[in-house]
Amino acid sequence: MKKKLLIFLLGLPFLGYAQSFQVNLQGQKQIAMGGAGTGVALDEAAVFFNPGAVSFLKQNGVQAGISPLLLKTSFREAGSNITEHNKDKVATPIMGYAVFGSPASRLRFGLGIYTPFGGAMHWDENWTGKYTVTSLDLRAIFVQPTLSYKITDHIGIGAGLVYSNGHVDLRRAVPLTLSSGESGTAKLEGSTHDFGWNAGIYVETISGVSIGVTHRSSVNARVKDGDATFKVPDALLSSFPTKFTATLPLPATSTLGFGFYPSDKTTILFDVNWVHWSKYKDLSFDYDNNARIADTKSPRNYHDAAALRLGFQNQTTAKLVLRAGVGYAFTPVGVGYVTPEVPDADRVLLSAGLGYKASERFSVDLSFLYENVKTRSETNIETNLNGSFKTLAYIPGIALTYKW
Repeated sequence: MKKKLLIFLLGLPFLGYAQSFQVNLQGQKQIAMGGAGTGVALDEAAVFFNPGAVSFLKQNGVQAGISPLLLKTSFREAGSNITEHNKDKVATPIMGYAVFGSPASRLRFGLGIYTPFGGAMHWDENWTGKYTVTSLDLRAIFVQPTLSYKITDHIGIGAGLVYSNGHVDLRRAVPLTLSSGESGTAKLEGSTHDFGWNAGIYVETISGVSIGVTHRSSVNARVKDGDATFKVPDALLSSFPTKFTATLPLPATSTLGFGFYPSDKTTILFDVNWVHWSKYKDLSFDYDNNARIADTKSPRNYHDAAALRLGFQNQTTAKLVLRAGVGYAFTPVGVGYVTPEVPDADRVLLSAGLGYKASERFSVDLSFLYENVKTRSETNIETNLNGSFKTLAYIPGIALTYKW
């Protein structure tokens, strides 16, 4: 029984979306163009996409947006003809940006609030993998004050300090039977407060092509004294932990982006992201009570992975802008490490959107992102959960912007 409980608590996983537990929903214009935006000075979301481009924005502005995220995941256990589905729960990544300072000055200031990691996965309480997870909610909100300086009329640099505030709530069934005949349950919940940085350079070449290079640092999300709440037979409750400590490395990302301008009305964007997932070797947990559950060290062995993003924008009329994009993201999750919390695989991204300028100062941007995650059949090396996962994501979004 103790061995089963150890397997049950091996490696608390976290969920996000776009590539494993990373979320790429930081700007509505960029989402509508496949997530590309590093090589252009497009709007206030440059605070995230490239701090070096902030000093090239022609106006000050504030922007706020949200992208409700609906995941449709299915699982079929090997040898079974029954397909199980996750519950319809919507995560709501937010984004907000402000850029200020004289547009005529070489020095500009920015502030960003965004959600680079987060999501929600909820399964039926009695599904096949209930001892792995029944529900998971994660949010990691970053706050980034930023400075951007235009070195010359064609080169800008910028950097921002990142403060990360995170929260995780994981629930699972426990392989112990209660007096009611139901399985026991566990809830692991905790918060994180950590720091990182974001820096970039933006260049407008003599050929008219713009280039951006950025690096967003890794952040070690540390859950200290998280709450472990168990519902088990009363006679065993005192032997279970009440607190835990764990660290999850949120990976660094390096990006090279380009902006092409075939006409005054048309922009083409292309980004290549390199996410440094190889830092995520294992996930260790320390519990305050080891009478029944020992401290664990769960291997993950992620590898670095790339994502390619291509976007288009056309100024169709003085008030209307149309956008579209496509992308492909490679999974960092190796064979044997796929879990129901992060049923990751290579994925195709398709997006579209529009912008409408209601007045000289006010505009609204809409986007829709569709992600098709390839079917993946795996046997997890820790839990031996064996079957096939398939996931689709539907992500509409809206942002409102005010400029001056």
